[in-house]
Amino acid sequence: MIKTRLTERFGIQHPIMCAPMAYVTGGELAAAVSRAGGLGIVGGGYAGTVGGEPDLETELAQAKSGKFGVGFITWALERAPKMLTKALQYSPLCVFLSFGDPSPFAAEIAQAGAVLICQVQFLSQIDMALKVGAAAVVVQGSEAGGHGASRSTFPFVPEAADYLKKHSPETLLLAAGGIADGRGLAAALMLGADGVVVGTRLWASAEALTPEAHTDKAIAATGDSTIRTKVLDALRGTPWPKEYSLRFLKNKLTDEWASRENEAFSAFGTLSEQYAEARARHDLQTEAVVCGEVVGLLKDRPTAESIVNSMVSQAEGLLRDGGTLNFTSQL
Repeated sequence: MIKTRLTERFGIQHPIMCAPMAYVTGGELAAAVSRAGGLGIVGGGYAGTVGGEPDLETELAQAKSGKFGVGFITWALERAPKMLTKALQYSPLCVFLSFGDPSPFAAEIAQAGAVLICQVQFLSQIDMALKVGAAAVVVQGSEAGGHGASRSTFPFVPEAADYLKKHSPETLLLAAGGIADGRGLAAALMLGADGVVVGTRLWASAEALTPEAHTDKAIAATGDSTIRTKVLDALRGTPWPKEYSLRFLKNKLTDEWASRENEAFSAFGTLSEQYAEARARHDLQTEAVVCGEVVGLLKDRPTAESIVNSMVSQAEGLLRDGGTLNFTSQL
């Protein structure tokens, strides 16, 4: 087994967390990852402020049989802070906050006995996490699916590791973005991370809430098929801070709008109704299939347990043999 500061402090078997993906990481997936020895984090997403989200309390009740966490989009949680209070009633081990200032919520999280994890997209955001006493900082590279920014995982992780070693050596470092198999896990550990946060690979797992049509399209795609852009949020009227963009599979909508970002912001929200209709009928020429660059490594939709076990087994072999193994990923 791979033992790190993450496994020791969180009392888990493997240094793997499931990303709290909005609309995707429900209670079943979170529970499955935790049973496999990692830590599942239920996606609280937009805290109920955007239509179509799964009922958070239902998903938390499903995850509660084991160790689990809950995650929120921080700027959205500011609009519905009572959702944090409700979530904490289910006694999550940790609360994962990303995309905004965590300070309004840190005290309530601590008082509830939960651990605060802050995800950042820029080195300059780490101090914000340290100031509120985050036990772990997740550095997210642009390779990730969903919302993110411009830093790449491979240089971001060691730079953050050096920064934390100097300013807050007790704070854990987790890597996110572009990690789908044992190679990614081993690389992240070698770069200085204490563990990884896995999104896209678990997005395409049997227990995920991801529609089959989405994973079917993803399995036929490559990393070249993804795009990171701000136009979809603008057109559908979702008020994301402008430093963040969304990675998903290219489609007819991006073909028409990707090069017209200024126009998209001028037309803010004009496609909200059309997008909701497309989502309802799974029109993937308009609806976003949200996944990261590692989509090119996906071949199937196995159980979360098999994904975790495969990642750990591959990483153990690579770390044991000094990274000299030349193997084909068994995803």
